[in-house]
Amino acid sequence: MIVFFSFCTKFAPVIPKLLTMKFLKPILLVFSIMVVQHNNAQDLRLTSKDSIVSSSWMFGVGFNVVDDAGSEFSDVFNVSENWNYVPFPSRLSVGRYFQNGLGLELIGTYNQYQSGNRIDGAFINDDINYFAIDFRASYDLNKILGETGFFDPYIGLGGGYTDANNVGRPTLNTTVGFRIWFSERLGIDLNSTGKFAINPDATNHIQHGAGVVYQFGIEKGLSRKGEEKLALIQEVEEQQRIQDSIATAQEAERLARELAKKLKKEEAAAKLAAEEEAKRKAEKFRRDAIEAEIKALGYVYFDLNSSYLSPRDKELLAKLAQILKDNPDVSLKVTSHTDSRGTDKYNLWLSERRLDRTISQLETQGISKSRLESGALGETQLTNNCSNGVYCTEKKHKENRRTEFEVIWP
Repeated sequence: MIVFFSFCTKFAPVIPKLLTMKFLKPILLVFSIMVVQHNNAQDLRLTSKDSIVSSSWMFGVGFNVVDDAGSEFSDVFNVSENWNYVPFPSRLSVGRYFQNGLGLELIGTYNQYQSGNRIDGAFINDDINYFAIDFRASYDLNKILGETGFFDPYIGLGGGYTDANNVGRPTLNTTVGFRIWFSERLGIDLNSTGKFAINPDATNHIQHGAGVVYQFGIEKGLSRKGEEKLALIQEVEEQQRIQDSIATAQEAERLARELAKKLKKEEAAAKLAAEEEAKRKAEKFRRDAIEAEIKALGYVYFDLNSSYLSPRDKELLAKLAQILKDNPDVSLKVTSHTDSRGTDKYNLWLSERRLDRTISQLETQGISKSRLESGALGETQLTNNCSNGVYCTEKKHKENRRTEFEVIWP
């Protein structure tokens, strides 16, 4: 500790100068970038929280309350005498909202002025129906205030037509309201609209609305926070690109050294592959030749209702046995057949007899039975159309009385 303290005391005046040396600045810059990237690794990713609904269609259903007492901005909370409503959904709306904050909405409402309430300054004695259809252009105040994610205040201007107190009236409308979103698609909408009659014989009134809204046809964009995060991500990616370029150059140098080794190995592998391909072709040529030689021998043919081998057949089997002796890796599939005459059961028995005599003859020639796969098929695989009930010449029938040979390779 004493030695370390002495070292620090001696060189303390020099440390500030070292920190200002040009060769340290790049090192400190790279170190700072690495620290920022490490600390912000989790934050520098765009998530669903960084996006907002930029445009959509919106459908709403809810209730409306009408205050048509005659003085629209006084005694507005006198619910018992001035507010009129019906106990069921009475407001429908559909609208299109755009990325720039503007929205266009069509609203239809029904209500009922209730007996005993004040309408146009006088109390009424009968219930009176209320109908309205309105068109509104609105502006999302979050474009000015900043996105909140769930609170969506707006103002609106528009016009419509209202039948109130049995008087039809075109109106100019002003609206203030807000929406609260419980999810990306579902929320509630609360608003108040002042309706100013163009007809001088009609009065102005206030209409309040409350309901559930549903968004569909949604298109998304980045919030301000998301745009700032995207810019930071791009800046970090650019710094990373520079670092990657340096690393790439170093990697290229290393790869150049390894390329010579790889090429040498590839040359050896190519030579080995060429040798293997030559062997494969030679083997294929040998196998094709053997199959052609066996095919050239033809089949063993039998007389009607006979399983005996003729001298010609025995000579053929002797040649076949010699081919098998010369090629120990070759096995044979031997199948015997009959023509269609006779019963199926008899023909199957006869083909078994023909198969046994053929196999026995090959064993006599020194061929192990383990190299012979056999099958008796009766009349099930005719070589022509001489099936049951079809007239054929004896020559045609004899074509089906045969034993066939097929090469089997390991």
